[in-house]
Amino acid sequence: MTSATAMIIGASSQLSQELAKQLSQQNTALILFVPDPEAVKAFTDQLSTPVSVYPLEISQPDKVIEQITQAWHQHDGAHLAIINTGMNGYDPKLPWELDEGIIDVNVKGFAAISNCVFKLMCEQGYGQLAAINSIAGLRGGPNVAYHASKAFAQNYLEGLSMHAQRLKLPITISDIQLGLLDKAAMQGNRFWLPPLPKVASQIISGLQKGKRKFYVTKRWQLVAWLTRGLPEFIYNTRHWKPKKKKR
Repeated sequence: MTSATAMIIGASSQLSQELAKQLSQQNTALILFVPDPEAVKAFTDQLSTPVSVYPLEISQPDKVIEQITQAWHQHDGAHLAIINTGMNGYDPKLPWELDEGIIDVNVKGFAAISNCVFKLMCEQGYGQLAAINSIAGLRGGPNVAYHASKAFAQNYLEGLSMHAQRLKLPITISDIQLGLLDKAAMQGNRFWLPPLPKVASQIISGLQKGKRKFYVTKRWQLVAWLTRGLPEFIYNTRHWKPKKKKR
Protein backbone atom coordinates (compact mmCIF):
# COMPACT_ATOMS: atom_id res chain seq x y z
CA MET A 1 0.00 0.00 0.00
CA THR A 2 1.27 3.48 -0.82
CA SER A 3 1.09 6.18 1.83
CA ALA A 4 0.40 9.15 -0.46
CA THR A 5 -0.10 10.28 -4.04
CA ALA A 6 1.93 12.92 -5.85
CA MET A 7 1.20 14.54 -9.19
CA ILE A 8 4.08 15.81 -11.35
CA ILE A 9 2.96 18.05 -14.19
CA GLY A 10 5.76 18.22 -16.73
CA ALA A 11 7.46 14.92 -15.95
CA SER A 12 9.57 14.44 -19.05
CA SER A 13 12.65 16.36 -17.85
CA GLN A 14 15.55 14.67 -16.07
CA LEU A 15 14.85 16.63 -12.88
CA SER A 16 11.17 15.64 -12.85
CA GLN A 17 12.10 12.01 -13.35
CA GLU A 18 14.62 12.12 -10.52
CA LEU A 19 11.91 13.62 -8.30
CA ALA A 20 9.53 10.84 -9.36
CA LYS A 21 12.18 8.22 -8.63
CA GLN A 22 12.88 9.54 -5.12
CA LEU A 23 9.18 9.96 -4.33
CA SER A 24 8.55 6.39 -5.47
CA GLN A 25 11.33 5.22 -3.16
CA GLN A 26 9.40 6.91 -0.35
CA ASN A 27 6.35 4.77 -1.15
CA THR A 28 4.42 7.46 -3.02
CA ALA A 29 2.04 6.67 -5.87
CA LEU A 30 2.58 8.88 -8.90
CA ILE A 31 0.43 10.67 -11.47
CA LEU A 32 2.62 12.00 -14.28
CA PHE A 33 1.76 14.41 -17.09
CA VAL A 34 4.01 14.50 -20.16
CA PRO A 35 3.64 15.58 -23.80
CA ASP A 36 4.28 12.01 -25.01
CA PRO A 37 3.33 9.24 -22.54
CA GLU A 38 4.97 6.52 -24.64
CA ALA A 39 8.33 8.29 -24.40
CA VAL A 40 8.55 7.75 -20.62
CA LYS A 41 7.36 4.14 -20.50
CA ALA A 42 10.86 2.71 -20.08
CA PHE A 43 11.39 5.05 -17.12
CA THR A 44 8.07 4.42 -15.39
CA ASP A 45 8.50 0.64 -15.71
CA GLN A 46 11.46 0.95 -13.33
CA LEU A 47 9.46 2.58 -10.52
CA SER A 48 8.31 0.49 -7.57
CA THR A 49 4.99 2.21 -6.79
CA PRO A 50 1.84 2.60 -8.93
CA VAL A 51 2.35 5.11 -11.78
CA SER A 52 -0.28 6.58 -14.09
CA VAL A 53 0.80 8.66 -17.09
CA TYR A 54 -1.36 11.19 -18.91
CA PRO A 55 -0.79 13.50 -21.91
CA LEU A 56 -0.15 17.19 -21.33
CA GLU A 57 -1.24 19.92 -23.75
CA ILE A 58 0.64 22.79 -22.10
CA SER A 59 -0.05 25.24 -24.96
CA GLN A 60 -3.83 24.75 -24.68
CA PRO A 61 -4.97 26.02 -21.24
CA ASP A 62 -8.57 24.78 -21.52
CA LYS A 63 -7.38 21.34 -22.58
CA VAL A 64 -4.78 21.04 -19.83
CA ILE A 65 -7.36 22.01 -17.19
CA GLU A 66 -9.64 19.26 -18.49
CA GLN A 67 -6.79 16.71 -18.47
CA ILE A 68 -5.73 17.48 -14.92
CA THR A 69 -9.28 17.59 -13.57
CA GLN A 70 -10.19 14.21 -15.06
CA ALA A 71 -7.04 12.54 -13.71
CA TRP A 72 -7.53 14.17 -10.29
CA HIS A 73 -11.03 12.78 -9.88
CA GLN A 74 -10.05 9.41 -11.28
CA HIS A 75 -7.38 9.03 -8.58
CA ASP A 76 -9.38 10.69 -5.78
CA GLY A 77 -6.98 13.61 -5.59
CA ALA A 78 -3.36 13.96 -4.53
CA HIS A 79 -1.55 15.27 -1.47
CA LEU A 80 1.20 16.91 -3.55
CA ALA A 81 1.33 18.49 -7.02
CA ILE A 82 4.64 19.63 -8.53
CA ILE A 83 4.59 21.85 -11.61
CA ASN A 84 7.74 21.67 -13.71
CA THR A 85 6.81 23.21 -17.02
CA GLY A 86 8.83 25.88 -18.72
CA MET A 87 10.30 27.19 -21.93
CA ASN A 88 13.43 29.26 -22.38
CA GLY A 89 15.34 30.70 -25.29
CA TYR A 90 17.50 33.62 -26.34
CA ASP A 91 17.85 35.51 -29.60
CA PRO A 92 19.47 38.98 -29.64
CA LYS A 93 17.03 40.02 -32.37
CA LEU A 94 14.12 39.44 -29.96
CA PRO A 95 11.74 37.76 -32.42
CA TRP A 96 8.15 37.93 -31.21
CA GLU A 97 7.59 34.25 -32.01
CA LEU A 98 10.12 33.26 -29.31
CA ASP A 99 8.63 35.57 -26.66
CA GLU A 100 5.11 34.51 -27.57
CA GLY A 101 5.98 30.83 -27.11
CA ILE A 102 7.58 31.49 -23.72
CA ILE A 103 4.57 33.54 -22.57
CA ASP A 104 2.12 30.88 -23.76
CA VAL A 105 3.90 28.14 -21.78
CA ASN A 106 5.41 29.95 -18.78
CA VAL A 107 2.56 32.37 -18.12
CA LYS A 108 -0.72 31.15 -19.62
CA GLY A 109 0.02 27.44 -19.27
CA PHE A 110 1.53 27.81 -15.81
CA ALA A 111 -1.34 29.94 -14.53
CA ALA A 112 -3.95 27.55 -15.93
CA ILE A 113 -2.31 24.57 -14.22
CA SER A 114 -1.78 26.37 -10.91
CA ASN A 115 -5.32 27.74 -10.86
CA CYS A 116 -6.80 24.34 -11.67
CA VAL A 117 -4.80 22.39 -9.07
CA PHE A 118 -5.37 25.01 -6.37
CA LYS A 119 -9.16 24.88 -6.82
CA LEU A 120 -9.10 21.08 -6.79
CA MET A 121 -7.17 21.19 -3.51
CA CYS A 122 -9.71 23.64 -2.12
CA GLU A 123 -12.46 21.13 -2.90
CA GLN A 124 -10.33 18.38 -1.34
CA GLY A 125 -9.68 20.51 1.73
CA TYR A 126 -5.90 20.18 1.85
CA GLY A 127 -2.76 19.69 -0.24
CA GLN A 128 0.58 21.11 -1.28
CA LEU A 129 1.10 22.86 -4.59
CA ALA A 130 4.74 23.35 -5.56
CA ALA A 131 6.38 24.80 -8.66
CA ILE A 132 9.91 24.62 -10.01
CA ASN A 133 10.64 28.31 -10.47
CA SER A 134 13.91 30.22 -10.99
CA ILE A 135 15.92 33.02 -9.44
CA ALA A 136 15.87 34.49 -12.97
CA GLY A 137 12.57 36.04 -11.92
CA LEU A 138 14.28 38.32 -9.41
CA ARG A 139 15.40 40.83 -12.06
CA GLY A 140 15.04 41.45 -15.77
CA GLY A 141 17.55 39.85 -18.09
CA PRO A 142 18.62 39.27 -21.70
CA ASN A 143 16.15 36.36 -21.97
CA VAL A 144 13.47 39.02 -21.66
CA ALA A 145 10.27 36.99 -21.67
CA TYR A 146 11.77 34.15 -19.61
CA HIS A 147 12.88 36.44 -16.75
CA ALA A 148 9.50 38.20 -16.79
CA SER A 149 7.59 34.91 -16.82
CA LYS A 150 9.44 33.68 -13.73
CA ALA A 151 8.57 36.91 -11.91
CA PHE A 152 4.94 36.29 -12.88
CA ALA A 153 5.10 32.75 -11.49
CA GLN A 154 6.62 33.96 -8.22
CA ASN A 155 3.85 36.52 -7.69
CA TYR A 156 1.11 34.12 -8.79
CA LEU A 157 2.24 31.55 -6.22
CA GLU A 158 2.40 34.19 -3.50
CA GLY A 159 -1.15 35.25 -4.35
CA LEU A 160 -2.39 31.66 -4.11
CA SER A 161 -0.71 31.32 -0.72
CA MET A 162 -2.48 34.45 0.52
CA HIS A 163 -5.79 33.15 -0.83
CA ALA A 164 -5.37 29.82 0.99
CA GLN A 165 -4.81 31.75 4.23
CA ARG A 166 -7.95 33.81 3.67
CA LEU A 167 -9.93 30.61 3.11
CA LYS A 168 -8.32 29.13 6.25
CA LEU A 169 -7.45 25.95 4.37
CA PRO A 170 -4.35 23.79 5.03
CA ILE A 171 -3.00 24.23 1.52
CA THR A 172 0.74 24.87 1.28
CA ILE A 173 2.15 26.77 -1.69
CA SER A 174 5.87 26.14 -2.26
CA ASP A 175 7.96 28.27 -4.60
CA ILE A 176 11.12 26.31 -5.47
CA GLN A 177 13.68 28.88 -6.55
CA LEU A 178 16.08 26.92 -8.72
CA GLY A 179 19.50 28.35 -9.45
CA LEU A 180 20.68 29.12 -12.96
CA LEU A 181 21.54 25.48 -13.64
CA ASP A 182 21.08 25.78 -17.41
CA LYS A 183 23.67 28.55 -17.50
CA ALA A 184 26.04 26.59 -15.24
CA ALA A 185 25.70 23.54 -17.49
CA MET A 186 26.39 25.62 -20.60
CA GLN A 187 29.55 27.03 -18.97
CA GLY A 188 30.61 23.63 -17.62
CA ASN A 189 30.84 25.06 -14.09
CA ARG A 190 30.84 22.06 -11.75
CA PHE A 191 30.77 24.21 -8.61
CA TRP A 192 27.35 25.62 -9.55
CA LEU A 193 26.12 22.43 -11.20
CA PRO A 194 25.32 19.83 -8.50
CA PRO A 195 24.23 16.29 -9.42
CA LEU A 196 20.51 15.84 -10.08
CA PRO A 197 19.98 13.43 -7.15
CA LYS A 198 21.20 16.18 -4.80
CA VAL A 199 18.94 18.77 -6.42
CA ALA A 200 15.90 16.49 -6.19
CA SER A 201 16.73 15.50 -2.61
CA GLN A 202 16.89 19.14 -1.49
CA ILE A 203 13.59 19.85 -3.26
CA ILE A 204 11.82 16.96 -1.55
CA SER A 205 13.32 17.90 1.81
CA GLY A 206 12.05 21.49 1.45
CA LEU A 207 8.61 20.25 0.46
CA GLN A 208 8.41 17.88 3.41
CA LYS A 209 9.24 20.79 5.72
CA GLY A 210 6.35 22.76 4.19
CA LYS A 211 8.55 25.67 3.15
CA ARG A 212 6.83 28.55 1.40
CA LYS A 213 9.91 29.49 -0.65
CA PHE A 214 13.37 27.94 -0.77
CA TYR A 215 16.47 27.90 -2.96
CA VAL A 216 18.00 24.86 -4.65
CA THR A 217 20.79 24.25 -4.20
CA LYS A 218 21.17 26.25 -1.02
CA ARG A 219 24.22 28.21 -2.22
CA TRP A 220 21.99 29.99 -4.77
CA GLN A 221 20.31 31.83 -1.92
CA LEU A 222 23.44 33.97 -1.61
CA VAL A 223 23.38 34.69 -5.35
CA ALA A 224 19.71 35.66 -5.07
CA TRP A 225 20.46 38.00 -2.19
CA LEU A 226 23.29 39.69 -4.12
CA THR A 227 21.18 39.92 -7.27
CA ARG A 228 18.36 41.71 -5.45
CA GLY A 229 20.78 44.15 -3.82
CA LEU A 230 22.74 45.23 -6.90
CA PRO A 231 22.01 48.80 -8.04
CA GLU A 232 20.54 48.88 -11.53
CA PHE A 233 23.55 50.58 -13.12
CA ILE A 234 25.81 47.77 -11.90
CA TYR A 235 23.36 44.97 -12.69
CA ASN A 236 22.72 46.35 -16.17
CA THR A 237 26.41 46.85 -16.88
CA ARG A 238 27.10 43.28 -15.80
CA HIS A 239 24.90 42.06 -18.64
CA TRP A 240 25.56 44.51 -21.43
CA LYS A 241 29.07 45.96 -21.17
CA PRO A 242 30.79 44.96 -24.43
CA LYS A 243 33.99 42.97 -24.15
CA LYS A 244 37.14 44.50 -25.59
CA LYS A 245 38.60 42.62 -28.50
CA LYS A 246 42.02 41.12 -27.96
CA ARG A 247 44.68 42.39 -30.28
